[in-house]
Amino acid sequence: MKKFAILIILISSSLRIYSSPTETTLPKYNLKFSSLASTWDEGIPLGNAMLGALIWQKGDHLRFSLDRADLWDLRPIANLSKPEFNFKWVQKQVKENNYKVVQQMFDAPYEQLPAPSKIPGAALEFDTKGFGNVLQVQLTLATAICETKWENGTTLQTFVHASQPGGWFKFENVTSDFIPVLLAPEYGKTTGVKNEDSVAGQDLIRLGYEQGKIISLPNQLTYRQKGNNGFEYEVSVSWKFANHSLVGFWTITSTESEKNSHKTAGMLTQETLKKSTFKDSFSAHTHWWSSYWMKSSISLPDTILERQWDLEQYKFGSAARADAPPISLQAVWTADNGKLPPWKGDFHHDLNTQLSYWPAYSANHLDLEEGYLNWLWKYRETFKKYTKTYFGTSGMNVPGVTTLTGEPMGGWIQYSFGPTVGCWLSQHFYLHWIYSKDEQFLRERAYPWISDVADYLDQISVKDINGIRKLPISSSPEIHDNSIKAWFGQTTNYDLSFIRWTFEKAAELAHAVGKSGEAQKWETILKEWPTFALDNAGGLAFAPGEPYVESHRHFSHLVGYHPLGVIDWSKGEKDQAIIRATLENLEKTGPDWWCGYTYSWLGNLYARAFMGDKAAQTLRIFSENFCLPNSFHVNGEQHNKGYSKMKYRPFTLEGNFAFAAGVQEMLIQSHTGIIHLFPAIPKAWQDANFTSLRTVGAFLISAQQKKGDVVTVTIRSEKGGVCKLKNPFKDFNFNAKYSWKGKIDKTNDLLSIEFPKNGILTLTRE
Repeated sequence: MKKFAILIILISSSLRIYSSPTETTLPKYNLKFSSLASTWDEGIPLGNAMLGALIWQKGDHLRFSLDRADLWDLRPIANLSKPEFNFKWVQKQVKENNYKVVQQMFDAPYEQLPAPSKIPGAALEFDTKGFGNVLQVQLTLATAICETKWENGTTLQTFVHASQPGGWFKFENVTSDFIPVLLAPEYGKTTGVKNEDSVAGQDLIRLGYEQGKIISLPNQLTYRQKGNNGFEYEVSVSWKFANHSLVGFWTITSTESEKNSHKTAGMLTQETLKKSTFKDSFSAHTHWWSSYWMKSSISLPDTILERQWDLEQYKFGSAARADAPPISLQAVWTADNGKLPPWKGDFHHDLNTQLSYWPAYSANHLDLEEGYLNWLWKYRETFKKYTKTYFGTSGMNVPGVTTLTGEPMGGWIQYSFGPTVGCWLSQHFYLHWIYSKDEQFLRERAYPWISDVADYLDQISVKDINGIRKLPISSSPEIHDNSIKAWFGQTTNYDLSFIRWTFEKAAELAHAVGKSGEAQKWETILKEWPTFALDNAGGLAFAPGEPYVESHRHFSHLVGYHPLGVIDWSKGEKDQAIIRATLENLEKTGPDWWCGYTYSWLGNLYARAFMGDKAAQTLRIFSENFCLPNSFHVNGEQHNKGYSKMKYRPFTLEGNFAFAAGVQEMLIQSHTGIIHLFPAIPKAWQDANFTSLRTVGAFLISAQQKKGDVVTVTIRSEKGGVCKLKNPFKDFNFNAKYSWKGKIDKTNDLLSIEFPKNGILTLTRE
């Protein structure tokens, strides 16, 4: 490991301090290094979901890589408006074994053309060569501030404001000639590195932009860049010097933000420095983060998992907001290497965006998860237009790879134009409903979205002579990659899982909103779909006659087990046998071609099967082998320990957030409607606790385990209703303290409690 990457863990495992289970705690860990990172993807990440910065060192200069979420080149791909952009045309080529023409039409442009794509913002640099060596770099997670100290006594504090549009920096012990330099992306220069593919990224010069100019004014630098089709963005930094201190503020605006606020970046930086101070802004910033950390917390006897969870929560708080775009592949940390970001920094909906929001639910961050749903809802009509154009039906599906505005981008079309993408996105509408119990959301968004997808599925499917439905052609990401073999003649377990889930939930929600006729329609259609294809050992296959026989990064064949729960341990021996056989086959086939997110997902799979030791071990492998020192997940294995043959390092975020969800699944599960506390923790974990984790039914749970036994549980109900809790006290007696006149119905090992709205119950073992 490089010298600068040696992480100092602040609290050792022998000094674990367990907080009260009713009080959330600030994160126990910080990122602390003895040197600045020397590459952008190992920099200290700061962000507020719209703006982001990476703090690192390039040569003799301290560098801030600046980014904004809506910096996009949205030029359309011409081939997607041709008559061949049609699902039936694709079916015809597959049937006639003429797939090369399909690849050239829809897959090749994604690799060959530079846009549509996310584009970088700019950078600030400071000449620090006279400061001597860096003594310490620290990111304090609790307050989201990066602090750096040099040998000569110079210090830096910098943060991206949590709720305001910009970032602050403060250097102390500097001279008046120490000022920032604003560096624009070199849109007119080649890197000299071969443009390999969408993973390596294409040179920015291929966008064809005329290089913008940097305007220098007293104590201000401003850069404006024209993009494509009228899009422009502006980067500005303003500063002031006093008492050996340099204080500055930077921001980025885009065409859209300037239209809404009527203010450019240059105007905002000047106004902010006149009206605000570093101290006052930092106070407001830390108030937001304090509220964020109060939402939930965990305390584990495993420092690796606990530290990584803290870091994932920090990144989620930096990358998600209700009024910002969803978390894309790199969110607000676009590559700063003279190239377009890996996979164009786009929105992949065949796994990436979905996994990125898995931890939001039980970690009690529904307010930030709303940004995902708000964006999907905003472009609902765009998705319906795509569905009508490509699939020829009404209702709604969603492209598997999209731009900032929801338009399809192409790529491997089995997945970028997959027939069930909208179903997986539907699950997030459903999860928001069952975790919030927001009746208005149910009626106005969750059911309309899911019923639109169900309507589309009804029309796109075909029946055989026995009345059994199937898709005309089906796929399973990313099995057989981009070959004609990736299209299956029978419906894959991947597609079938989402189809069965969609009709099941459409019926459930139709009943919930009082539309019994529609519920009956969905129930009838559900019965017309087949059951899942199994291999010879009784585990899940890809499709009928297509077993899982080779290591693969994407566990698409078992989405019915997790995350959907169509197959679940709670349903009895038949499902348990399928789950065991499937997991055993994964283990037997091995991890040769697994990515980092594969390990994160597998941790969730083990947790759902109550295999705590395997879940913890798998998540530790992810943390220690597939993440850079700053905690960024980079897909490939980094230390050659035999966990994968994939050694590359394109940074994407879904593996990080799926890891956090896996830890939460170990601590609490409620997807069946029954709450399980500490259901999948390792046998060696005698002490552990968590605070304010959210469950189905809008219950907030805090619990503490000591010496292997649960001793305290506190439940708060946001909306009221029946809470079903698997008795965590085993054969021990317990006391109950109510905030109302309540009672507990105890049947076998199930506790049922009828809560009023905002009711609080504390259970304590005698």
